[in-house]
Amino acid sequence: MPAGVCGCCGPLRPRYKRLVDNIFPEDPKDGLVKSDMEKLTFYAVSAPEKLDRIGAYLAERLSRDVVRHRYGYVVIAMEALDQLLMACHSQSIKPFVESFLHMVAKLLESREPDLQVLGTNSFVKFANIEEDTPSYHRRYDFFVSQFSAMCHSTHEDPETCSRIRVAGIKGLQGVVRKTVNDELQAIIWEPQHMDKLIPSMLFNMQDNEDSERAGEENPASLAESCFRELLGRAAYGNMNNAVHPVLVHLDNHRLWDPNDFAVSCFRIIMYSIQAQHSHHVIQQVLSHLDTHSKNTPRVRAGIVQVLLETVAIAAKGSIGHIAHNQNNAYTFLSPISFPPNLWLGPTVLEVFNTLLKHLRMSVDFELGDGSRRNSASSLSSTRTKESEERIVQNAIIQTIGFFGGNLPDYQRAEVMMFIMGKVPVYGTPCHTLDTVKIGHQGTKRIQAMLLSSLIMVTSGFKCKTMCAGLPVAFLEPLCSISLMEDSELRQLVLEILHNIIDRHDNRAKLRGIRIIPNVAALKIKREKISKQDVVFMKKHGQQLYRHIYLGCKEEDNVEKNFELLFTALALITIELANEEVMIDLIRLSIALQDMVLANEENMPMFIRCGIMALVAAYLNFLSQMIANPPFCQHVSKVIEMRNLDAPYLLPEHVFREKCVLPDALDRDDVGLYFQTADLAEALSVPGYNVERLAVPYIPQVTVLYTVGKILHRCKQTSRGTIIELVRSAVRVCG
Repeated sequence: MPAGVCGCCGPLRPRYKRLVDNIFPEDPKDGLVKSDMEKLTFYAVSAPEKLDRIGAYLAERLSRDVVRHRYGYVVIAMEALDQLLMACHSQSIKPFVESFLHMVAKLLESREPDLQVLGTNSFVKFANIEEDTPSYHRRYDFFVSQFSAMCHSTHEDPETCSRIRVAGIKGLQGVVRKTVNDELQAIIWEPQHMDKLIPSMLFNMQDNEDSERAGEENPASLAESCFRELLGRAAYGNMNNAVHPVLVHLDNHRLWDPNDFAVSCFRIIMYSIQAQHSHHVIQQVLSHLDTHSKNTPRVRAGIVQVLLETVAIAAKGSIGHIAHNQNNAYTFLSPISFPPNLWLGPTVLEVFNTLLKHLRMSVDFELGDGSRRNSASSLSSTRTKESEERIVQNAIIQTIGFFGGNLPDYQRAEVMMFIMGKVPVYGTPCHTLDTVKIGHQGTKRIQAMLLSSLIMVTSGFKCKTMCAGLPVAFLEPLCSISLMEDSELRQLVLEILHNIIDRHDNRAKLRGIRIIPNVAALKIKREKISKQDVVFMKKHGQQLYRHIYLGCKEEDNVEKNFELLFTALALITIELANEEVMIDLIRLSIALQDMVLANEENMPMFIRCGIMALVAAYLNFLSQMIANPPFCQHVSKVIEMRNLDAPYLLPEHVFREKCVLPDALDRDDVGLYFQTADLAEALSVPGYNVERLAVPYIPQVTVLYTVGKILHRCKQTSRGTIIELVRSAVRVCG
């Protein structure tokens, strides 16, 4: 009560009470009595043991004024408390703080928005004070709950609602600042608190109706600022508790489809946390994808796209962090040893394994339900389901490609082999993918998607030696797939080979199969073949030749297949060819020409002419790369004769839409074909073993290839015929 009201009893009251009473004016509109407040502050600093009593008495007065709705005096009491907190920093302030927090709690519990905002502002001021000694018993559970509730205010007046939400966010920010650096308050990171803090911020970030407001007056921007600050303060062991509520909030509010807000949230997370914690976030998104494995395609696609965003940001932002952590490479997190200047994440193979598993599941969902697919009544819904599953599959492939593309070159080989191990290959046991349930169509889809992901992983690959880029464990299954009776799969395999072989970015200059008039104008980049690559071609060159030879005669080849085959031959010439390899490539070209002329397999005329055009285009390229005048003269002469008498044997003509093909090829017109004797005579110079040109090239057909061909035709062949074909294959292949 005001000073002097007690009459004769006034002088008997304790001094601290009289000093407290004096700061309150008779009319609350006059505000705090500053002169008396200075006396009270001086007394509290001089006698800190009285602080607890001053606080208790102020709390008593404030509680009474709140009950009596005398809000003017409430404001004065809180202003006095704030000034005392700012002025006093002794150990005796602990009991006073308890009284202060009790008064703040009283204000927050009231239903008056003004009192809630007043209490919040006082708490924020308190949160910014650095205390000299930690508090062992103080807890902020009530404040977390109350501020979180204020963040979700639904007050009927929009202006008041916004004020309450802003106050709640500021209060949570104060709690974070007060507790996050106090080891005794580590409990704030526990799930029961994070499950209130995080959703409160996300709720306001999501509800951005007051976008015109600026700064701290806008709940959305303030919530985002608080969210960033919280994540930036998260330590190694707290990341999971901070990220899990985000995933739960996105689930509860169905924010994966569309996923704009989800992507925005994880961008904020990845740019706010410390770079060494990125793997925690990626790990949790992967686990969340597993929990939603049976959800709708759009939800799964939304999660995968968020995963792609997190990986992309982790890859961009890692270099600066690792620069000052070179002694801590975190190699224990992954069986693959990362260099100190790249992003370090969860187990790399685990990421790929999870993505490939969901890729397979997506195909199962799309193609596995045969009964529904055959029902006319559900045709429309089935098509919708298929298109949505394609979104999931494309998102997964894109993520695989980006993730693999950010690995160091020498580690990509391991990832390439891992993915290749998941590709089902006919004639070989496949323990990772059961292709029985999804049938031939589903198997083909999985093959195509995995090969597409390999194309993205190998894009920009610059291996120092071919042994590192094409190890046996990768090359053999890749060549097996290259001989499948599906032109699309063969195209994908050739593109993978191009990515690996082309180490000087020459592929773009070779695009399109054609007779190149001046190869020198292409400015091909090349280096002298290394000893390691010479050894590689001696060991594995025959596999590449066989792949090209058998791939040329497939009956479903289209122009793109021949274009890619031409590019493959040209890249082998540029990157891997010494004199011995060039002789082998010439033998291969002549063997292709002889195969077309013999036509023992009754190939379609388009395929025969396409092979002839491929041979002409390649020998024209090779002759100019060798720069041997007699060799160039012979090749040019044959091409000139074809222009005059058989244009359908050249790429510029045969691949036209309305090219007229002959009924038969004239084998007797030797001027239209490349002659081994003439080529041998042209290469009779030191360095070339022309005697080998006289030895016809015969591809080494393996049992795997033959059995694969048989299995491809099983649906149209009787059991007895299959047995006979297998016996023949064993006899032929020894």
